[in-house]
Amino acid sequence: TFTAWCNSHLRKAGTQIENIEEDFRDGLKLMLLLEVISGERLAKPERGKMRVHKISNVNKALDFIASKGVKLVSIGAEEIVDGNVKMTLGMIWTIILRFAIQDISVEETSAKEGLLLWCQRKTAPYKNVNIQNFHISWKDGLGFCALIHRHRPELIDYGKLRKDDPLTNLNTAFDVAEKYLDIPKMLDAEDIVGTARPDEKAIMTYVSSFYHAFSGAQKAETAANRICKVLAVNQENEQLMEDYEKLASDLLEWIRRTIPWLENRAPENTMQAMQQKLEDFRDYRRLHKPPKVQEKCQLEINFNTLQTKLRLSNRPAFMPSEGKMVSDINSAWGGLEQAEKGYEEWLLNEIRRLERLDHLAEKFRQKASIHESWTDGKEAMLQQKDYETATLSEIKALLKKHEAFESDLAAHQDRVEQIAAIAQELNELDYYDSPSVNARCQKICDQWDNLGALTQKRREALERTEKLLETIDQLYLEYAKRAAPFNNWMEGAMEDLQDTFIVHTIEEIQGLTTAHEQFKATLPDADKERQAILGIHNEVSKIVQTYHVNMAGTNPYTTITPHEINGKWEHVRQLVPRRDQALMEEHARQQQNERLRKQFGAQANVIGPWIQTKMEEIGRISIEMHGTLEDQLNHLRQYEKSIVNYKPKIDQLEGDHQLIQEALIFDNKHTNYTMEHIRVGWEQLLTTIARTINEVENQILTRDAKGISQEQMNEFRASFNHFDRDHSGTLGPEEFKACLISLGYDIGNDAQGEAEFARIMSIVDPNRLGVVTFQAFIDFMSRETADTDTADQVMASFKILAGDKNYITVDELRRELPPDQAEYCIARMAPYNGRDAVPGALDYMSFSTALYGESDL
Repeated sequence: TFTAWCNSHLRKAGTQIENIEEDFRDGLKLMLLLEVISGERLAKPERGKMRVHKISNVNKALDFIASKGVKLVSIGAEEIVDGNVKMTLGMIWTIILRFAIQDISVEETSAKEGLLLWCQRKTAPYKNVNIQNFHISWKDGLGFCALIHRHRPELIDYGKLRKDDPLTNLNTAFDVAEKYLDIPKMLDAEDIVGTARPDEKAIMTYVSSFYHAFSGAQKAETAANRICKVLAVNQENEQLMEDYEKLASDLLEWIRRTIPWLENRAPENTMQAMQQKLEDFRDYRRLHKPPKVQEKCQLEINFNTLQTKLRLSNRPAFMPSEGKMVSDINSAWGGLEQAEKGYEEWLLNEIRRLERLDHLAEKFRQKASIHESWTDGKEAMLQQKDYETATLSEIKALLKKHEAFESDLAAHQDRVEQIAAIAQELNELDYYDSPSVNARCQKICDQWDNLGALTQKRREALERTEKLLETIDQLYLEYAKRAAPFNNWMEGAMEDLQDTFIVHTIEEIQGLTTAHEQFKATLPDADKERQAILGIHNEVSKIVQTYHVNMAGTNPYTTITPHEINGKWEHVRQLVPRRDQALMEEHARQQQNERLRKQFGAQANVIGPWIQTKMEEIGRISIEMHGTLEDQLNHLRQYEKSIVNYKPKIDQLEGDHQLIQEALIFDNKHTNYTMEHIRVGWEQLLTTIARTINEVENQILTRDAKGISQEQMNEFRASFNHFDRDHSGTLGPEEFKACLISLGYDIGNDAQGEAEFARIMSIVDPNRLGVVTFQAFIDFMSRETADTDTADQVMASFKILAGDKNYITVDELRRELPPDQAEYCIARMAPYNGRDAVPGALDYMSFSTALYGESDL
C-alpha cells in the first residue's frame, strides 16, 4: 500500500520505486517524494555513494518533515540508510499522515475523524453501507464503490452489486479507481477479505486518495452548506413574517369586533339585564382581554426579534402589510381602551338608575293603590240626593259631614301631588313602563278633578238647603273634625311604616333609624288623642241615649267609626316592631358593606404601591450594569416569576371587587385605588417585564452575533446611561452625539461633521422619531465588525454548485441541497435567459440578490 502510494506521487517526477526500504536508503528518492507532495524545494542533495552522503540526504528529508510540525519519534537517518523496514515504514506513514490526511478536517474535527465523517456523509444515502471505522467497515467493498458512485455515478452500476460478493466489489472499486480516477491499486482484495481486521493505516491511506481525487466535489459541498445556511435563515424569517401577519390580523379583527360592543350604551329596561351586562364586562376584563394583552405584547416582541434577526443576517427590514404595523396595532388598541373607558362606570350608573326607577315605581304603585282605595265610592257618595228628603238635623249633619269630607279631601291633596311628582320623575328618568304609569296617574288626576267639582256642587246644594235645617250635634261635629285628621295621621303613619327605602351608607340608615325613633316618641301623645276622640264618641252616645236623638247611635258627619280607629291604631302598633326589624337588618347589611370596603381598601393599598415599586425596579435593572447581560436576564426572569406568582393576590382582589359590586357599593373612602387602576397597572407591569426581557435578549443576540465582549457592552451601557439623564431609555440627537464623542468617535462641528452625523442618525433613527434606543446604539457601534453573508458570497457558492456556469439546473439543485431547500430554490428562481441557456436553466444570480432585498423574489 505504501509503495503504491509513493509511486502515485513519484510518477509525476518520472520515477518509481520497487522496494521501500532499499530505494529510500540513499535519501534521493525520499527527498524527491517530499518535493512532489509538498510543492516545495528541499536542500540540494549529496550525489556521492558513501554512507555519509546517504545519511546527509536522509537527514535533510527528516529535517524538512520536522519543519512541518511533525514529531519524528525514534526515527533516525542511520536506521533508514541501514534499511530498517520498521523505521522506514513508520517514516512513510508519518509522511502520509502529514501530507495526505492531516489537512482533512470536517466541522473542526481531527484529521482521522474528519476523514471518517466525510466518508459517512458521502455514503449516508446508501442503506447497505455503514462506515464506522477504517478496518472492518470496508471489507465488503461496498464503501469504496459507494464513494465512487456518489461522485461519478456513470463509472459503476451500483444497483447490481451484492453485499455477499466482497471480492467482486473490491476489485471493481480498485480497477475503476486506477483506470478513471488515477488512484493506483494500494490494496489487495484477497488480503482484505481474508483478514479478520484489515490494516487501518493502509485503508486510511487509500481512502485519503479518494478524498483528494474528489476535492472539487468537496468545494461544491462547502458551497452547498453555505447556501443551505442562507436559505434556512431566509425560510425562518419568512415564517416569522407569516406568523406576525396572522397574529396581527387576528388581533385587529378581535379589536374590530370588540369596540362596537364596548361603545354600545343602549340601556336595558330591567336590573337583571343590566346586571348581566356588568357580568359580561367582568368576564371580558378577567378572561377575554388578558390573553389579548399578552398577544399584543408578544406581537411587539416577535416584531423586534424578527427585525434583529434580519439586521444580523444582512437582510432588509421587515415591513408588515398596510394597516398591520406595530403603530397600527397600538392605534387600534388605543381605540379599544378609549371605547372601554367609562363603560363600566356607565353600567353602574345605569344599575343605580334602574334601582331608583324600581323604587320609585313601587312607591308610585303603593301610593296610587292607597289613593284609589280611598276614592272608591266617593263619586257615588257625592252624587246622591239624600239631602232632598232629609230632616233639618239630617241636613245639618249632611253639611257637616260634607265639611269633614272636604277636610279629608284636602288632606289627600298632598298624596295626589306626590303621585304626580313620582310619575313625572319616572318620565324624566326614562322608565320603560312610563306609558302605563302615565295612564294611571292621568286617571287619578282626572278623578281628583271630578271629585273637586262634585264636592263643590254638593256643597252648593247643601248650603241652599241649610236655611231649612238648624240643629246639629256639636259633639258629633267635634268628633268628626278630630277623627278625620287623626285617621289621616294613622294612614300616613301606616304608609310611612311600610314605605320602602334604599340607602348606601351606615350614616343614611342611622338617619332613618333616628327618624323612626322620633316617630315612636310621638306615639304616647297620639294615644292620648285617640282616647280623647273615643271619649267624644262615648259622650255622644250617652247624649243620644239620654235625649233619644233620632240617630240610632251613628255619627252623621263622618264614616270613621271608633272600631276603625282602634283597628288602624292596632295596625300602627304592629307595624312599629316590623319597621324596627327592617332597619336593624339594613344596618347590619351596611356594616357588612363597610367591611367589604375596608377589606378591598387594605389589599388595594398594598397591591397598588407593589406594582409601582416593581415597575421602578425593572426600570433600574434595565439601565444598571450589575453583572453580564445574562445576569440581568436571569434577574429579570426572577422578577417575572415573582410577578407571575403575585397573580393570585390580583385574582383575590378581583373577587373582593365583585362582592362590592354585587352589594351595589359605589364608593370607597378607604383607598384611592380602584379595580381599574389595579388592572391597568398589572397589565402595564406584565408588558414592561416582557418587553425588558426581550430587549436584553436582543442585546445578547446582537452581542454574540457581532462579537461584542462583555467589557465593550458595559462600556456602551455606561456611556449610554451617562447621557440618558432623564432615565427615559433613549437619547436625543445632541445626547447621542456627545455619547459617540465620549467613545472616541470623531464628529467635527464643520459641515462635513454635520453631514456624517446626519448619516449616522439616518441609520440609528430610520423612522425620524428624534430619539435613539440602546438597541439601535449597540447595533451601530458593532455594525462595522459584522461578519455576515452577502449576496456576492451566496452567488459565488451557487456558481460552484453549477460548475462555473451562469445558470443552475433543477437536477444540480436537488443533488447538492437538502430536499426542502432545493425545492425552495426551484419554486423561487426565475428562468435563466442568457445566450448560454439550456432548457430548464434557472437564474441563481437574481435569486441571490433578492435574498438581500436588492430585488424581489
